[in-house]
Amino acid sequence: MSNWPYPRIVAHRGGGKLAPENTLAAIDVGAKYGHKMIEFDAKLSKDGEIFLLHDDNLERTSNGWGVAGELNWQDLLRVDAGSWYSKAFKGEPLPLLSQVAERCREHGMMANIEIKPTTGTGPLTGKMVALAARQLWAGMTPPLLSSFEIDALEAAQLAAPELPRGLLLDEWRDDWRELTARLGCVSISSQS
Repeated sequence: MSNWPYPRIVAHRGGGKLAPENTLAAIDVGAKYGHKMIEFDAKLSKDGEIFLLHDDNLERTSNGWGVAGELNWQDLLRVDAGSWYSKAFKGEPLPLLSQVAERCREHGMMANIEIKPTTGTGPLTGKMVALAARQLWAGMTPPLLSSFEIDALEAAQLAAPELPRGLLLDEWRDDWRELTARLGCVSISSQS
């Protein structure tokens, strides 16, 4: 990418701390405050639906419990992902990636899709998210696919090599240059 297409400021998990994270409500809040790009976390349900959730488990950000990736989408539809944040967001559902893409299109927002696989599902999640992103964001600025999971980024690279990728690191690695080159990453970010 010769010209960086993304803005410098990105609304984390949709709307920062102004709405329940990884929800359509959060995306709407991000748009309301003028954000042109959002970051969110995508994972697979047991039956292969791509939805938004940061944690492996449901407890922190919903009224559900257990490992989200071990549940079918129909079970996840019953989860309230808003009440934990405030009563104003009661009944806010976990969104599908397809719904998020449509909301991005409506608001003219770009996306950083963090591939956040349930433990042990990195390659499948990376592949499925990349293939869906290619289709769902057609005609828009391509989303940045990022992940801490190297196997997920490898699978995303194989599935949709034209989509930009970003490597996320818990801490800097000595081989970061080689790794980003091998994965074809256009960005790198470390928490340390």
